[in-house]
Amino acid sequence: MRIGYKREFMELLPWLIGVYVFLCAAAYFGNRVFMYHTDPTRVAPAEAGLEGVSEVELKTPGGETLVAWYSKAKPGRPTVLYFHGNAANAANRADKFDTMRSHGAGVFYMNNRGYGGSTGKPTEADNVADAGTAYAYLRGQGIDAKDIVLYGESLGSGQATQLAAKEAVGAVILEAPLTSTVDVGRRTYFFLPLGLLLTDTFANIDHVKKVKAPLLVLHGEQDGVIPVQMGKDVYAAANEPKKLELLPDATHNDMFEHGAWEKAWAFIESVRKQR
Repeated sequence: MRIGYKREFMELLPWLIGVYVFLCAAAYFGNRVFMYHTDPTRVAPAEAGLEGVSEVELKTPGGETLVAWYSKAKPGRPTVLYFHGNAANAANRADKFDTMRSHGAGVFYMNNRGYGGSTGKPTEADNVADAGTAYAYLRGQGIDAKDIVLYGESLGSGQATQLAAKEAVGAVILEAPLTSTVDVGRRTYFFLPLGLLLTDTFANIDHVKKVKAPLLVLHGEQDGVIPVQMGKDVYAAANEPKKLELLPDATHNDMFEHGAWEKAWAFIESVRKQR
């Protein structure tokens, strides 16, 4: 390197370091802004075209209010406890909600903090604790643990796996699960030490190892948000009994249009028959 270029580089270096430090600070202090795409708008089930669905308000120990949509199961049918992704809420998942109850199953869809009328701001610790609150509510309604099916969509898979690692459930279904938010983030921000910067990691690759309930992983092979390989890795780390269903033409948000629920329901039925 010629002396002139070397001098210019040394003069530029502090600025480059400063920019890098700024990016690290932004990632550390602002990662939740990018991780959770909240929408606090509260919509009644009837406004979303759903009949026979009630709103339930759950109080957290810290005083927050969680708004959930609940359709009770028909006799002898399971109840699906649904945890949504980072840009979803009950209203924009109304079609999925309706499909999931088509076989007589109950559906309890909890809007995480900051979504669908629920108060507060989401964090991994609070979301997982709130998942436990929803589970306790269903148990308090007299629903047996073996009749509760946890369904985690995308980021919500982190709530499902962590709850299933602590509580007894009939089955666990993970739709497009990530291995961790660190792994997802590294696909774009590979130059940042995200393992040190992200506060909410949702490390399914670790938590799924503690799940003992039968587990199904659903993933679209055309998923451009959470690569199908992550679903395969979560499946590989899970305990038996387990099943992997890959949908060749599905992307991240259209899995139900490609038969995901039919496969999920067949799995639920098979698990229940084996008891």
